[in-house]
Amino acid sequence: MRTWRVGTFSMGASLVFLGIFLFLSRFMGFDLVHVMTSWWPVLLIVLGIEILLYLFLSRQEKPILKYDFVSILFVGVLGMVGIMFATLSATGIMGKVEEAVAREERSFELPNFSYQMDDSIKRVVLRTTGYQTTIEATDEKEVSMFGTYRIQTANKDGLLKSADEYVYANKKGDTLYVNVKTLPNEMGPFYSQQEIASTILIPKGVQLEVIGNGNDITLNPRSLENNWSLDGASSINVKVAEDSHLNITADGVGDVNGRDGAWQLTETDTPNEGIKRNAVFQSGEGKYNITITNTHYVSVNTN
Repeated sequence: MRTWRVGTFSMGASLVFLGIFLFLSRFMGFDLVHVMTSWWPVLLIVLGIEILLYLFLSRQEKPILKYDFVSILFVGVLGMVGIMFATLSATGIMGKVEEAVAREERSFELPNFSYQMDDSIKRVVLRTTGYQTTIEATDEKEVSMFGTYRIQTANKDGLLKSADEYVYANKKGDTLYVNVKTLPNEMGPFYSQQEIASTILIPKGVQLEVIGNGNDITLNPRSLENNWSLDGASSINVKVAEDSHLNITADGVGDVNGRDGAWQLTETDTPNEGIKRNAVFQSGEGKYNITITNTHYVSVNTN
């Protein structure tokens, strides 16, 4: 006579239900993670029904449950896997894992930033971040910024919706303070690398002070009509027009580059800081000054 052990029917039914869910997910576009988090309660239902049927159909006055421990173990493992998926989904970790797996590098345009200048603004203080930046003098009476950024994301929509999310401008007295922000980013194991290549246009008749953050900066002063100063960049590349009248001074620079004889170099041996190198480059009458400090490498290209 065949003996019914509780668990055998549950294991078989569990495999049938799991197979049905996986089969439908192939043709109806079900998310596999959602399948694993939603189907596992069926195990408890099937196992409970099997126990009730055994007690109901048993002819013994005091029936004793007999379990198939291998089947119960198998059902338990499937149930624990389902519970684990459900827990990770409830805490949001599973969503982060799905997003991380689906990520790919995408490039987007920065939302255009523009601040209309008036005659009361005589100076612009620009604080940059660690991204690649190009600063260019312009005939327009406005400070503007545009460019592209590259991130790892699973979304086809850009990370930034407005210019306020990456740049902040505030006027105090005769000075306009412009702070460039870092992009929002996730910390921990889901950290993704970000890159920005931006161009900032500055009215040529306004004094400019740039505070770097160890980043690479390209200067295109064109027909500059005021003084610029830059501090704290990693490297600076200056594009000098043939008809410009610039005097470029690099104090304490590590290395300079340009055509032969373009730079006038002087070295000073200080007791605490060692040898400091100062370099001067002049084009035309040298009427307008570009002062560079705390920068390791400076190059000049004449165009």
